[in-house]
Amino acid sequence: MKKMVFAGLILLFFNMVSAQEIETIKIGDQVWMAENLKTTTFRNGDPIPEAKTEEEWAQAAENGTPMCIVFEFHSEIEEFTGKLYNFFAITDPRGLAPAGFHVPTDAEWTQLAESLGGAEEANDKLKSVYGWEEGSEGTDESEFNGLPGGKIDKDGIFDEFGDFGYWWSSSEAEGFGLNRNLSIYDSPFEAATSFKGAGFSVRCVKD
Repeated sequence: MKKMVFAGLILLFFNMVSAQEIETIKIGDQVWMAENLKTTTFRNGDPIPEAKTEEEWAQAAENGTPMCIVFEFHSEIEEFTGKLYNFFAITDPRGLAPAGFHVPTDAEWTQLAESLGGAEEANDKLKSVYGWEEGSEGTDESEFNGLPGGKIDKDGIFDEFGDFGYWWSSSEAEGFGLNRNLSIYDSPFEAATSFKGAGFSVRCVKD
């Protein structure tokens, strides 16, 4: 019993330290992580399976297994855009976000957009000033620094790096996961549906 309590205190301390070290930004009434998630463990310390091949990713999508991956397996890309996670990792009861944070709901993404003037105006204000095709950069007025990290679809195909950035919400509709995206196109920052086996970036918001 004492060992269990001690282990629990150690885990709590680790989570508190981790939360304190996380860089954040304030947008409206919300506090967001300043970069995309890179974690390889759930909140309880269990490892998140990481796909080493496209086939392994596709199998996880078919089985409904939580998984993460690095775009085209380039570690240098991960440093800037973080990992890509499937929806099963987002909603796993062990918790994907670090202590003190959570994966935003679709309503919280809407709140973010509204604090920036609405879905139309939020697009440029969320996009980074670099990393995009010339002429499609954002102003990053929000300091969200939204980068075009691309995606991997449920079949294990990487795509759209440099053209699109996708971020999961924890909400779903009619069997699909809801997400938001920024792109080289002048599109409003509105909800979209995707297969749960797809891999997108994750940006957490403070509890």
